[in-house]
Amino acid sequence: MKKFILPILLLGTGVAGCSKFLDRKPLGQYTQDDLGLSALESQVMAAYAGLRTEGCAGVKFGAVHSIRSDDAMKGSIASDGVPAEQMFDDFIYLKDFWLLNDYWGDHYRLVKLCNDVIGAVDKTASPNPAELVNRGEAKFLRAYAYFNLVRAFGEVPKIDFVVTNTTEGNVPKKSIAEIYALIDADLQEAASVLPPTWGPEYTGRTTKWAAKALQAKTWITRSNWGSALGACREIINSNQYRLFEPYWKVFSEEGENCPESIFEIQALYNSTQDYGIQYANYQGVRGSGNWDLGWGWNVPTQDLYDAFETGDPRREYTCMANNAPEPYGIAGNITSQAGFVGKWYNRKAYTHPNVRNSAGGNVPRAGRWLNMRIVRYADVLLWAAEAANELGGAQNTTDALQWLELVRARARQGAPAGTLPKVVTTVQAELRDAIRHERRVEFGMEHERFYDLVRWGIAEQTFGQLGKNYQPRNRYLPIPQPEIDKSGGVLKQNPDY
Repeated sequence: MKKFILPILLLGTGVAGCSKFLDRKPLGQYTQDDLGLSALESQVMAAYAGLRTEGCAGVKFGAVHSIRSDDAMKGSIASDGVPAEQMFDDFIYLKDFWLLNDYWGDHYRLVKLCNDVIGAVDKTASPNPAELVNRGEAKFLRAYAYFNLVRAFGEVPKIDFVVTNTTEGNVPKKSIAEIYALIDADLQEAASVLPPTWGPEYTGRTTKWAAKALQAKTWITRSNWGSALGACREIINSNQYRLFEPYWKVFSEEGENCPESIFEIQALYNSTQDYGIQYANYQGVRGSGNWDLGWGWNVPTQDLYDAFETGDPRREYTCMANNAPEPYGIAGNITSQAGFVGKWYNRKAYTHPNVRNSAGGNVPRAGRWLNMRIVRYADVLLWAAEAANELGGAQNTTDALQWLELVRARARQGAPAGTLPKVVTTVQAELRDAIRHERRVEFGMEHERFYDLVRWGIAEQTFGQLGKNYQPRNRYLPIPQPEIDKSGGVLKQNPDY
């Protein structure tokens, strides 16, 4: 019988005590009768596959979300990607640049795939529960795509319908408020129809709690503290998640889809199948032989390294030093190409040497099997702490301190007494600073910092202190000029560009 492969999903891994995490097998290779999959569900799988593009899970995503921050810089060698360094490290934005153009294009391709699913269900007179779930998944993914687009570009075209020809998709930009209204509606429906969990054969599919978490993130971005706190409390009270221990393991192959994971982009690569992503590859060690692991882009800055408190174990679990012994004690000292710019690599994108050695195929060291974490339970705890502190009041302050301590307690595990002392201040401004600091060190190199600086209103001050060329307009990227040209003037450039 004809096999139907689910290209996006993997067997569940990362359960504490699991000894088979190196044995990475696809869910697929069942018949359609075995899985009971409809053509509609095949379209849903295609939408999930849309997350694996470079604009959503590779160098283009990293440039927009991470290299622009004070946590990261382009890295690599000085002669590699000079225009990218000027654009994303120094805020000298180009209106026609491959990283920018493909980020836009890949996100709108994801929107298109989601619209196809939503449109197919909407044509059904009486959708059954499974079809409503499929539409909910597509609405979650569409909301995720538009959330990235609205933060990156501000006003963007709202295409929430099936496009059958290019003319239909040539529409003007909508206001930021209208884009967020679409995001809100999509996530509200997703949260109402998605299951709280899936069976192990469907690990990686989005859930009610993932929709609630993305809702919380969009509300935090807009300083809607009450709604954000309410959503976070629901997730916390669900007892569905917990902080995974130890911290470093969250980002390893063993930690994929662990009890802390709320949503992550799934990847699969082995000697016969490549449904992988570029996430680990573009951040991999830029060396030769056994150390030819990637581009060496998106590397930690001195400023990030210095931000960690004395003895914080998360520093070495985030900043992997060049020329130091590799973390697993297997592959010798980390050795970069001569002229590597930077002192560290992102350890959170580092793959296990044993997995690299067993992967096989043409690119055994590219790390295309490593999942990309999008939302963790630690996100929810610190969003809840931030929202509670901003709302104020004795109970909210008590709760904020409790949630903050959960994150710090996990981080200090195994460290000497006195490391990462408990935060006890009840002064709102001091607690705000403590929570912001905790977000930086907890999520270092996880693509969060730039948008945190923007939403806190301190991007200009922060980059100014570092001598960066950041201006208020740099909050948004220019609309890619090729898209404007193709629109015949329907699509307008962002102000100040």
